[in-house]
Amino acid sequence: MLGKTRGARRRAGASKSRRSTPAKQRDTHLRSADFFDVDAFPEITYESTRVEPLDENSSRVWGNLTMHGITREVKLDLVLQGTDIDPWGNERAGAEIQGFLNRKDFDMKFNQALGSGNLLVGDKVRITIEISGIRKK
Repeated sequence: MLGKTRGARRRAGASKSRRSTPAKQRDTHLRSADFFDVDAFPEITYESTRVEPLDENSSRVWGNLTMHGITREVKLDLVLQGTDIDPWGNERAGAEIQGFLNRKDFDMKFNQALGSGNLLVGDKVRITIEISGIRKK
């Protein structure tokens, strides 16, 4: 199935103002200029530029991630979780996508020293995305 992705280009976006966690105060801080600055940069986008199939169920995807007004190339690993026909007759596929980025590459520099001398926020950020898609007919 993934062999059919060669040469495919995809673009995805997410509104940062709609993301939430169980901690309202933390959400407010993450939306502030200290982190995502959603008033100035309301969306994160990723546009793939090339796909390298690794085996029947996994691929490496390179693309341009735009966040906080800055675009950088980011590599993501995609693993196909399975395909099936849904109740409406559509071919549906599920996948998990993972990768890492350095938040400082996107001018996100806020930090705070803890009592131990360690910093509150690390620079390495893990990206995990779980998606379900329907094949166009």
